Amino acid sequence: MTDLLNFGKQILASQPFSALLGTELETFEPGKAVLTLAVRDELKQQHGFVHGGVVSYLADNALTYAGGSVLGDSVTSEYKINYARPALGEKLIARATVLSSGKKQAVCQCEVVALNNGEERTVAFAQGTISKVEPKA
Repeated sequence: MTDLLNFGKQILASQPFSALLGTELETFEPGKAVLTLAVRDELKQQHGFVHGGVVSYLADNALTYAGGSVLGDSVTSEYKINYARPALGEKLIARATVLSSGKKQAVCQCEVVALNNGEERTVAFAQGTISKVEPKA
């Protein structure tokens, strides 16, 4: 396991909300991040699929990880998500990449897929701007 991946896993473990949901960091390398989340009943809404807020959280965090992989300590400054279909399955996978980056911000994209009986189906697409956190003077 790389030093960057180990560092990313430490950051994820320090996020109480991510720990509550059970999010896992599978890939963290320059320009790329993959987060996964096992689906359980507590994450579903009344129609039986994963709540949109959970899908959105996963995309947001994956975008920020991807941006942070090239910027360092970062936060999301904005993002947009498009839901393609209901999230049904055993696991969600958010794959994010950096489209463009500078010294202070990166534009990233993310695809969220649901794994259901070994088959992946795209459930959402997101794009966002990630901003470097400047050290306090």
